[in-house]
Amino acid sequence: MGIAYSTTNGHKKGKHLSYEDRMLIQIRLKDGYSLRAIARELTCSPTTISNEIKRGSTLLYNGTKRRYKASRGQKVYEENRKASCHHYSYLDKKAFIELVEKKFFSTGWFLDVCAGNALIAGDFTRNQVVCTKTLYNYVDMGLLNIRNHNLPMKLRRKTKKHLLRLNKRKLGRSIEERPKEIEERKEFGHWECNLVIGAKSGQDEALLTLLERKTREFMIVKLPDKSAKSVMAAFETLLDEIQRTLRSVLHNNYDGQWFRVCDLSNLEKAAETLYTMRIQGSVECHNGLIRRFIPKGKRIGFLHSRRRL
Repeated sequence: MGIAYSTTNGHKKGKHLSYEDRMLIQIRLKDGYSLRAIARELTCSPTTISNEIKRGSTLLYNGTKRRYKASRGQKVYEENRKASCHHYSYLDKKAFIELVEKKFFSTGWFLDVCAGNALIAGDFTRNQVVCTKTLYNYVDMGLLNIRNHNLPMKLRRKTKKHLLRLNKRKLGRSIEERPKEIEERKEFGHWECNLVIGAKSGQDEALLTLLERKTREFMIVKLPDKSAKSVMAAFETLLDEIQRTLRSVLHNNYDGQWFRVCDLSNLEKAAETLYTMRIQGSVECHNGLIRRFIPKGKRIGFLHSRRRL
């Protein structure tokens, strides 16, 4: 076998085969080259050559011979590429997206709320809408008139490094031990609680926020300060109302803030179970709404002593 010279510019490793690469495969197979020899010349895996030959082979001479043809391989490749391309639902569901944009700018709702409201109102069926994650992807791609700077909550969601203290006291059981019934919101009486703190001077008021997981009832209690005495006084007042139905309380004790602020041992006696967790999605979502009106570092001085949302 003589020395063969390739007239192609060379195949780049990791890239798809070109039509010139396929022509070279066809010529080398005709010359009797092995798959490994062809792969070395094209700087690709022998498996790539094997798969390409399977895709581009066709029957010749009344079905008696099976030969590889570059034109056949290129045609199959192009058809497969068309089938594998991602098809966006943007154009198919343009009416829904326009309604979401209108609601977003006229009401100030989150994209989640705009999409959910369209379903609840019966304006669209589930087959006519896209999920919330897709809406946020469309924002990132610039397909909507909504921009990331219009989504303050999204811009605030930055990954934080949490430093875990050794020998730290944790009051309550881990969230991983919580029963499935609580996780699925089937039973009444399971509350999440957190604090919204205003100015960092220590002299400002604070807000105690509580959310019941099944009914989503949300309560805000205004405190004179963030001291343990004020927090526990508010809890004692609330316990008179909800203790008969108080089954569990989920609080944030991972960063030590709750333990420094409150004496949670009294709360643990009132509730059947006390759970601890770093992130509480339900109540912190409501806290995020509060922060739209009371940014971090601003004083809390204009809210009523207590109100329900």
